[in-house]
Amino acid sequence: MTTRVFLTGATGNWGRCILREFADRGDRFRVVALVLPHERDHPVLAEFAGMPNLEVVYGDLTDYPTVAACVARADYVLHVAAVVSPFADDHPDLAREVNIGSARNIVDAVRAQPDPAAVRVVMVGSVAQTGDRNPPHHWGRVGDPLRVSRFDEYGQTKVVAERLLVDSGLPRWAWLRQTGIFHPGMLEIRDPIMTHSPFAGVMEWASAEDSARLMADICEDEVPEEFWGGVYNIGGGADWRLTNWQLQTGIAAALGVPDVRRWYDRNWFATRNFHGQWYTDSDRLEQLVPFRTDTFDTALRRAITANPGLKRAGKVPGRLVKHAVMKPLTRKPRGTMAFIRDDDHEKIAAYFGSRSAWEAIGDWSTFEAPEPDRTPSFLDHGYDEGKDPEGWTLADLRGAADFRGGRLLADIFEPGGVATPLPWQCADGHVFRGSPRLILTAGHWCPDCVRDTAGYTRQAQTNAFLAQVVHGS
Repeated sequence: MTTRVFLTGATGNWGRCILREFADRGDRFRVVALVLPHERDHPVLAEFAGMPNLEVVYGDLTDYPTVAACVARADYVLHVAAVVSPFADDHPDLAREVNIGSARNIVDAVRAQPDPAAVRVVMVGSVAQTGDRNPPHHWGRVGDPLRVSRFDEYGQTKVVAERLLVDSGLPRWAWLRQTGIFHPGMLEIRDPIMTHSPFAGVMEWASAEDSARLMADICEDEVPEEFWGGVYNIGGGADWRLTNWQLQTGIAAALGVPDVRRWYDRNWFATRNFHGQWYTDSDRLEQLVPFRTDTFDTALRRAITANPGLKRAGKVPGRLVKHAVMKPLTRKPRGTMAFIRDDDHEKIAAYFGSRSAWEAIGDWSTFEAPEPDRTPSFLDHGYDEGKDPEGWTLADLRGAADFRGGRLLADIFEPGGVATPLPWQCADGHVFRGSPRLILTAGHWCPDCVRDTAGYTRQAQTNAFLAQVVHGS
């Protein structure tokens, strides 16, 4: 029997790899890909023009009838499409309309099916949801505080969409927080957002190919039932736990560049307000749905092979690259040196702490390669994590709320009701609803406060849960 898959985001770097996976599984899967009408001539569609088990539907994820028609024909929904940074940060209204609106349309469409349990829904979030986690707070897991970096509208939309799915009431769903995806196109990115990445920051990367294998494997019959109803971090594992400096120097060496420092001034790069973690729990997803085959070295070699022209980079004088390419890039909108040039106090504070902190960074003569602690550390989530959620009581929920500086407004909690939304109140007096599963196991709290990125330090004065990662940031 053929399994029907509704795929969004098929024309992206990840989506293209997912299509390749399903092209090799044509005996078991039929894919319906929703593609924007203006992408009719997209190179990805040309690549898969002869794929017999692919049907392309032209339409918009924000149009409910179109989404509902695709969902009605699906056994699985793989929702990969999104408006991502940096485009999302420049077009926040569009990011909210697409990233939140599409999730709502899919949830509503599945609810409208005769048997919602017959449709399994997988949606994709981001490491950006947990924001700035520089050392010494660089180890993380699902359930840690959601704390989006300032000016990151993409991360904010994913927090809302995750909340929507987790408390949707759908019988079978999963939310995957994707880490940085390593793909060949990364080597050609020239955008000022690259200056936002601190050298000392970390990321547990995953290749586009492994990530695609994961999505296709989720649709296979062998996936255990316990997978459904969970929030997971996608990560490549120990081999992919790199500092941002290791990533820079690794790519540079593969391109034949002996010393990447010739391309930059040290103080062009932010020291905070990006995102990235090394995960203590990414192996859990691998255990449930094995998908890892790549190492960073194999993926990097594949990327270099796909971009043969870049092998000449090492022959270009570093001074030329620095002054003709990189320096102008830092001065474009979103570039860190544009913030300094324009004396943008808010952005300088966000990305460097202060102007005096930026001035104190120094040059390469005092630079030491960052070496964050590789011993995993764990934040306190404010409740007994060894206790079976089916056994949670009012006391457990009230304790978690108190740890967050707020309170549970419900006086009744039925045992086993982990998916039932309850009323809560934060320290600022905002009242909101969320299931114990959302609040305790997924790390959500007040939706108003998470949007107040400039107020995180103030919030941490009464929220011990958040204070664990705000201190020193």
